[in-house]
Amino acid sequence: MWNIIKSARQDYYAIRYKFGRCLRARPVMKNMMTIAVAMIAVSGCVSITYTVSEEIAQSLSSGIANQSDIELVKTGIPSYVLLIDGMIAENPDSAELHLAGAKLYSTYASFVYEEPQRARLLSQMAFNYSKKSLCLTDAQWCGIEKLPLGKFSEFLDDVTRDELDIIFTFGVTWAGYIDYHSGDWDAVADLPKVKATMERVLELDNKYEDGGAHLYLGILETVVPPALGGKPDIARSHFERVMEITRGRNLMAKMLYAERYARPLFDRELHDRLLNEVVQQDPVEPDLTLINIIAQKKARQLLESADEFF
Repeated sequence: MWNIIKSARQDYYAIRYKFGRCLRARPVMKNMMTIAVAMIAVSGCVSITYTVSEEIAQSLSSGIANQSDIELVKTGIPSYVLLIDGMIAENPDSAELHLAGAKLYSTYASFVYEEPQRARLLSQMAFNYSKKSLCLTDAQWCGIEKLPLGKFSEFLDDVTRDELDIIFTFGVTWAGYIDYHSGDWDAVADLPKVKATMERVLELDNKYEDGGAHLYLGILETVVPPALGGKPDIARSHFERVMEITRGRNLMAKMLYAERYARPLFDRELHDRLLNEVVQQDPVEPDLTLINIIAQKKARQLLESADEFF
């Protein structure tokens, strides 16, 4: 992983050195033709810098998702965060970089779930970057999370398949924010909007990101206890749909199925069966390796505490 980080940094700063000079060493302009030529040159430098930065950000996300050493990622991910923050600071108008930052901070939050206060801060950053990415993509999307549910749903109706990545990430980071702030009823009050977001993703592509919208809808249906309106049966159907779409390759879905559905309903048989399947399965899968290993770690913890819980 450190080789990936080192290479990314070298590429990033090499591009900045090579093309950034045009931003610092402009001659005195004597006529309008000189100004026009200079503007084209500067525009070209900025475009190249944006493109390279965005490609590096995408490479970082891919490198993390496919990494099998969870401790290496946990140790190295702060460097990824600092790198993406630096890219965003230098390219503040890049929707793509803000989107990459949202994904990275969301992943980081999942590593520190045992530190609730830190997880809440990281989930806030992820959500903020996601909202900014939406706003930079289309000015009409600025502040949509504040709209009443009816108006918000009208906005979702206009989302197209080409915008799936950005709207799905928006929903993911919002769901994560609510999950880590489940004690804040102001945050929980936005659940219907997040559900509407994920349901729109399902309408556009039921299998997008290996059924990721199903996974988050399953989580959201368990944030609120059944006595207060939670719907565990709907959560179960979403978890099972993810398992069906991925043919059981997404171990996080199984782990959450056990933790969020079987445990609250005191179904010890289902709970133990799902978790044992998680810990016994090979976690290495394209783009799922890291979350599978995180799921296995959590599954072992749940099995160890099962006797005390049930």
